This record gives sequence, C-alpha cells and structure tokens, in this order.
Amino acid sequence: MLSPSLEDYLEEIYRFSASNDIVRVTDISQKLNVKLPSVTKALGRLRAGGYITYQKYGMIGLTDKGRQIGNYLVERNALLQRFLKTICVDCDVAAEAEAMEHYLSPTTIASIQQLMGFMHDNPEIYEKFVEHIRDAKKGNKGK
Repeated sequence: MLSPSLEDYLEEIYRFSASNDIVRVTDISQKLNVKLPSVTKALGRLRAGGYITYQKYGMIGLTDKGRQIGNYLVERNALLQRFLKTICVDCDVAAEAEAMEHYLSPTTIASIQQLMGFMHDNPEIYEKFVEHIRDAKKGNKGK
C-alpha cells in the first residue's frame, strides 16, 4: 500500500504522462512544490514498488501497475470533487478532496460512487436535497 505522499507523486506522474510524452523530475517537483531530492527519493520508492521506470537524470515512465493505480487515484480524486460539489459544500473543493482521498477506504469510495450514481439516476430526489440545503442556509431548518 502506498503512503499518501507516494500516492500524490504517482497521481501527478500519471496526470503528466496522460498529456506529455516526457515526464521529468523537475515537472513533478514544480507541480507538487517539493525539492528535487525529495522527488528523487520518492521515485526510488515508486520504482522499487514496481509502479514506475526511472533512471537517475532520465525520464519517468509508468509500468502497467503504475498506470492502473495512477488511473484509480485520478478517478478517485475526481469522484470526491464531484461528491463535494453534489453535497453543496462551501469550501475549496480541490483541497478538500485532496485531504479526504488518502484516508477513505476502498469500500467508502465505492459507497460514495453508488450514492453519486443514485443521485444522477434520481434527479428529483437530488433536487429535494438541494432545496433542503438552500433552506438550511437561509436559516429555515424546514422539513
């Protein structure tokens, strides 16, 4: 199991590799706002775990395992952002999803995914929920 920090590295490598042919240590360093030695250390751990291919001063590549987990991490983040928007939170959605994603179990993520599907398939119920939130924000704790 990856630590939250290594998940962040793998997620960003996956994101970069989806839109760029070449992923470099400096790309990851800048995106995550960490120093190059920290990135190099994390890359060594990811390589040891079989998630990436990487040689010092070389390009970073994803293994099949790394691509699969990276995709899951990106999808999990997107699901949590959609979930937070759906429940009408008043916060920095991206930051909140980032804080949540590392600490929720796969079964909790699956339950959130089921709830999101239910809300999508039942817009009339979702609209009642949104009305309830609006009323609560107005101070009308209505039923």
